Parts: sequence; structure tokens; C-alpha cells
Amino acid sequence: MAISAPRRGGGSGRYAPMAEINVTPMVDVMLVLLIIFMVTAPLLTAGVEINLPRTQASQVNQPDEPLTVSVKADGTIFVQEQPTSVEELAARLAAIAQNKPELRIFVRGDRGANYGRMAEVLGAINRGGFSKVALITDQADPRASQPPAPAPVPPPRQPPQPQRRG
Repeated sequence: MAISAPRRGGGSGRYAPMAEINVTPMVDVMLVLLIIFMVTAPLLTAGVEINLPRTQASQVNQPDEPLTVSVKADGTIFVQEQPTSVEELAARLAAIAQNKPELRIFVRGDRGANYGRMAEVLGAINRGGFSKVALITDQADPRASQPPAPAPVPPPRQPPQPQRRG
């Protein structure tokens, strides 16, 4: 509803419709949408849940968005977010890269993934003609830069001495 002051010229007492838009509800809706996008945007960066290992290496800056190959702990392989087999991996990467062998491929391997499976994936990528391959890890906590101390080694056990009766 719009209410405005009576006209000055006539004294009829009628109200003219107000031609202004109340922007307060629109600003409220826009702020809510902004908060929703700010909360959900980080969740959309990686579609495959992987438990990455931690390293002390610094982050690599890359201007283009690279291809991402993910290997889950159970050995399932994903190109971007689509599941694939190791046999189809090279062909699928070549189709996505469109004859750009200089394209960088990031391999995200789960911490619990089989080492042999990771070697198969890296071999398939290499057979596809891609030479720029990087392994993705999580940043280690700088406070935990010292490796854990090894467990103390117990002294060797002495065999029991036979008792003599005498």
C-alpha cells in the first residue's frame, strides 16, 4: 500500500498514488541470497570426497583450470566428477583436452588408496601423452612440522633361567 500527502492545489482531500519503490525488502532478499552463495560456493569446488595426504609443499599457482583425476580409497577413478575406468582414462582425458598435451592434470589420491592403483592411473595418463601431472595434497599444519617421535624400543627379553634344586 502506498500513502502520500494530500495534493496542495485542490483541497479535495484525495490521496495520489506514490510512485516510489520500497527497496528494503529487495535488499533483505539480496543479502540472504548473498549469504547462501557464500556458504555453498566452497562446497562446490571438489565433487568427489577424498581424504588427501598432508605435506609441507607450498601451493602451486595455476592460471587455467586443470583437469582433475580423483582416486577414491576403494580404487574408483573419477575424471572431474564423472566415474571412469583405468582403460578409458587416457581416451577420456584426450577428448576433454582436445589435443592439448601441455594441459596440466591434477591427480587427487585418497590417503587410503592402493599404491598400485595410483601407479596404474599415472601410467594411463602418461600413455595418453600428458606430461604435466601434479599430485594434490593437503597443507600440513605448520605447528606440527616435527614428525612424531618413534615409540621407545623395549629391552630384549631374557630367557628364564632354570632353577636348580640343591
